[in-house]
Amino acid sequence: MALFRKLAEKPTPAWLDANVDAKNLGRFSFLAADPFLKVTAHGLKITEENCINGKREEIESPFFPYLEQLQKRLFRPKESDFLPFESGLIGYLGYELGHQVENFSQTTKNDLMMPDAFFGAYDAVIAIDHQTDTTWILASGLPEKSGTTAARNRAQQRLNELREVVAAARQFHTRPATPAKKLSRQKNSGTESTIANSLQANFSYAEYKSAITKILDYIAAGDIYQVNLSQRFTTPFSGNSREFYLHFRDLSPAPFGAYIETGKHSIMSNSPERYLLIKKNYIETRPIKGTRPRGQTSEEDIKLGQELLASPKDRAEHIMIVDLERNDLGRVADYGTVHVSEMQILESYANVHHMVSTVAGKIRQGMSSSDCLRNSFPGGSITGAPKLRAMEIIDEIEPSCRGVYTGSIGYFDFSGDLDFNIAIRTAIAYADKLYFQVGGGIVADSDPDDEYLETHTKAASFRKALMTS
Repeated sequence: MALFRKLAEKPTPAWLDANVDAKNLGRFSFLAADPFLKVTAHGLKITEENCINGKREEIESPFFPYLEQLQKRLFRPKESDFLPFESGLIGYLGYELGHQVENFSQTTKNDLMMPDAFFGAYDAVIAIDHQTDTTWILASGLPEKSGTTAARNRAQQRLNELREVVAAARQFHTRPATPAKKLSRQKNSGTESTIANSLQANFSYAEYKSAITKILDYIAAGDIYQVNLSQRFTTPFSGNSREFYLHFRDLSPAPFGAYIETGKHSIMSNSPERYLLIKKNYIETRPIKGTRPRGQTSEEDIKLGQELLASPKDRAEHIMIVDLERNDLGRVADYGTVHVSEMQILESYANVHHMVSTVAGKIRQGMSSSDCLRNSFPGGSITGAPKLRAMEIIDEIEPSCRGVYTGSIGYFDFSGDLDFNIAIRTAIAYADKLYFQVGGGIVADSDPDDEYLETHTKAASFRKALMTS
């Protein structure tokens, strides 16, 4: 995409990429770069970097209370009635922030040196309405005080900069794009076996099955109902992360895709799952639980989808997570407003079928957007039930921090509205390697071999992207 390529020439580019389903989930995409502020969290240490004057400030605080204060400090009411994001934060909440929410110690190793959270504060945004095929250019004038001459001058300057980017992208679009850099190992072989051999997992096959057996023992003892277990794959990567993401999204489009650069890490997500949407006092989550591969023929494809919807195991597992999400929203919603507007519907993507539900409610007075995040983070579909015990078991069994994986990527508008995904189907480029993680929910009747196979089904989009890069 030419617009992304041109905008990414500026510092700290971010793209919230709705790449499918323009009539419903994927109506808007947002692109931004050159934030006026960068926020990085490592545990209780938060760093604010002023990108205009270069000053840095260190703050000691849990992240979600800090986020609320930042939103109040930079508050801007929306100018439009329909654009969901005009100016604000784009970035991610790492899975390990859940330790602050549930208040238990972290024992896994952060070997990728990922921040627990990273956000850029963007005062200038390009919004694309895929439903009407309209591009909007927005600028708030931040960090200048609203209504001042300085704010108006900055907004005009930023609008002019984005107009230049859009104009350059239109010219660039008429020329052939530079091919993505090939991975060095593929010069000799592009076969699937070569790709498979280059992938290093943080579990062996035997270790993964042993971990599932341990979870099944916890379930049999009545300690837990379900745990979402994951494994991480690593492969050498010397390519261009931006071009890899463009290729990845074409192979596996999704309504909650994202590309973010932190300075050291490039994050590429093709997530189909919404973690949390807040629009004024409306709140919504869309948990995914239950997966089947796509079929080779239309008949097989239909059969696999129907098999998923009819599976007693998958349906029971899904209902368990819907109940968990209803409980999470109940912490912040008006009594009696939490409801399931869609229950166990089938959504089909390039490589998999998913079972999805929608849980929604009305936020009760006095609850902020940050309160809503804190009371439901991380999403229940990627932890298990009960959530706290599931997270403790994940921390005990998984050898590495998850980082952004199964955390959330999205925007936090300075008006208070927000939309975040569950960061599944998410890869990280760091230090000449590419990392991606896949997992599945373990319940009482889980078969270790089937669960191991499901992780490889979910990894298919990454393998395909690596094979054809």
